[in-house]
Amino acid sequence: MNFSALFIRRPVMTVVLILGLVLYGIFAFMKLPVALLPGVDFPTVMVAASLPGASPQTMASAVATPLEKQFSAIPGLSSMSSVNHQGSTRVILQFDLSQNINVATQNVENAVTQASHLLPPGMPSLPFVKQLNPSAAPIEFIALAAPNMPIYRLNQYAVDKVVPAISGIPGVAQVLIFGEQNYAVRIHANPFAMQAHGISLQALTQAISSHNVNLPQGTVLGAVRNYAVNVHGQLHDAQAFAGMPITFANGAVVPLANIAQVSNGVDNDQIASWMGGQRALILAVVRQPNADTVAISDAIQKRLPLLSASLPGGAHMTVVYDKADYIRSAVEEVEVTLLLASILVAGVLWLFLRRGSPTLIGALAIPASILGTFAIIYALGYTLNTLTLLALTLAVGFVVDDAVVMLENIARHEENGEEPYQAAIVGSREIGFTVISMTLSLAVVFLPFLVMGGIIGRLFREFGVTIAVVILLSGLVSLTLTPMLCARYLRVKHQGRSRFESGFLSLRDWYGRSLRVALGHRGWVYGGALLSLLAMIGLFILLPKGFIPTEDSGMIMGNLEYPQGISFAQLETTQKAIAAAVGHNQAVQSVMSSAGQGAGAFGSANTGRLIIRLKPLGERASGTQVIAELRRRVSHFAGVEASFQLPPAIQMGPVSSQSHYQYILQSEDQNSLNVTVPKLVAALRKVPGLQAVNSDLQLANPEIEVHILHQRAQALGVTPQAIEQALNFAFGGTQVGTIYASTNQYEVILDLARQFQTNLGALAAITVPGSAGLVPLAALAHFA
Repeated sequence: MNFSALFIRRPVMTVVLILGLVLYGIFAFMKLPVALLPGVDFPTVMVAASLPGASPQTMASAVATPLEKQFSAIPGLSSMSSVNHQGSTRVILQFDLSQNINVATQNVENAVTQASHLLPPGMPSLPFVKQLNPSAAPIEFIALAAPNMPIYRLNQYAVDKVVPAISGIPGVAQVLIFGEQNYAVRIHANPFAMQAHGISLQALTQAISSHNVNLPQGTVLGAVRNYAVNVHGQLHDAQAFAGMPITFANGAVVPLANIAQVSNGVDNDQIASWMGGQRALILAVVRQPNADTVAISDAIQKRLPLLSASLPGGAHMTVVYDKADYIRSAVEEVEVTLLLASILVAGVLWLFLRRGSPTLIGALAIPASILGTFAIIYALGYTLNTLTLLALTLAVGFVVDDAVVMLENIARHEENGEEPYQAAIVGSREIGFTVISMTLSLAVVFLPFLVMGGIIGRLFREFGVTIAVVILLSGLVSLTLTPMLCARYLRVKHQGRSRFESGFLSLRDWYGRSLRVALGHRGWVYGGALLSLLAMIGLFILLPKGFIPTEDSGMIMGNLEYPQGISFAQLETTQKAIAAAVGHNQAVQSVMSSAGQGAGAFGSANTGRLIIRLKPLGERASGTQVIAELRRRVSHFAGVEASFQLPPAIQMGPVSSQSHYQYILQSEDQNSLNVTVPKLVAALRKVPGLQAVNSDLQLANPEIEVHILHQRAQALGVTPQAIEQALNFAFGGTQVGTIYASTNQYEVILDLARQFQTNLGALAAITVPGSAGLVPLAALAHFA
């Protein structure tokens, strides 16, 4: 049976078949999403819960523990971890790679519902469930700043205008705002003024709630018309709240302004972000899995001029980092390598064939196979990334093998005097089975990538499939197009021996002589081979090992950890100073900075984050050298632990880490962890080569212990619940009302004024309602 005979006899069909494959491949190449690496999506779900004012210990025992007990029964759960901060809990659930993320999310939501009756009643809302992909780092950072505008107004513009415009771009999963600060009315109470007017925090909270109302009022039914009742009970800004009557004393109304400072502020005043030392909002764009990073970047660049033109006065928007720039550069480099490899292979063919038509016929297998591969990987939903292009580059040398074998056999028959057509028929029949066996034996080497499990299998599956496809297509081309072209265009004429051929034959003769010498001294050959093997084993042991090489993408991520209990004012001052010091490095182009809990990704109250954009590689040292210099600069700031790293191409593990390695310690005994973790940290810090070793277990936070005098409280008619509630109102930043605007809702937040939050005398002056009136907290508890 001669498979190629049909295509030799029907040249039009052959051309249409190969040309169709090539044209579809060109179309697919233009449509293929561009990415740095294949998509590796971890089925991960995050559950976030908040309880304002609660300590980390309370969040762990009252919120995280009930949730974790419900989550532990979810099928397919591979790991679960929780992090508890002041007033917030975050639980990360990672499932087996075989699990469907949507099904897993639904199971988590059901578990949250089942655990809802076990959660504290003071939670403002049920825990929030969200799909999370740790490997989906932001692809673009945009700074939005307005020096002459309150930050909450800028934030509102970003939420209402900028974020929806970018989120609507195809392929964008979400737009995060680092340093987000929504508008809120802040009520900072004066405990001494409240005590003088006989008002408790509980009474103040009730008064605010009763005066700021937005309830349905019904309809007045008339004989001819109906009238909707509209009562203007909703307050909208700080000025309206300041005039709110709280009580009546000495024949006069006592407004809220007499016992508290009322201002237009933000819902979280313990976070901030900066760009170049100026207050800013940082927008982080996250793409959907397998979305085209370059296409998203291009779409954002098209929308930015329109968004910038509509910005309020003085506001400006700047793209400070775009991952697409690095991806374009990386992909272009591989594409150039692929083109050079194709040219070199064609050049080698010409050196040996020494004629134009045989070289062209053999070299046509390269574009036909590669463009056809683009068509296949596009149909499979793959991306154009460095691994798929690497597969094509490696396969360039393979794709001409089958064509050369077919070409050489047909040329041999022509040299023996047969006509080109007959030579193509006979030669293809003789060598067809050999070509098929060569192609299949080479392709099956890469097929195990299809069944490889785990993260490695997910990452290299596209590589294996791509190289197998291009090899199979090269076999198809050598059995169809190559013999058809040989039958019509290959003309072999016997020529004298060229100088290149003479040189090659001389090299062959030299190899034969050296081979005879080696066979005569087998002991030396065995010894050399053994030494080579031992050297290879030694080098394997000495070489650094890792999953994926570190890439210098022009960005450095910095994480800063400050002393526990640091005030936000001090944190802000130090963070700005560190950002300025980093920005003075000659390799740094710009620095984005954020500090505080929730300011950037997931942080805590004593952490800061730096996003550092470097100058082009030709104008600076390597990223590793820049990191060493930045560590030296930041080491001058006492009490600050800094870690810098080039962002990994793929984030391993269920949660992002600020380090290359992370260890997770587990125990049912919290005290055991409290003792063991510091010992492990101390031991690791002694290991040579390790830097910035730290732990998320923080036990050194300064505390004020309040010991309730239960018998005295009982005698005065005060319950422990009332005491803890008053302290939460004073220091927890409690939401005591909601402002319902036409398009948004804003919080009304109550706490003590800042000058009283650091004063133990003010703490003692807080009053709690009892059976016979208000009772100072100093009469109900001891402070330590």
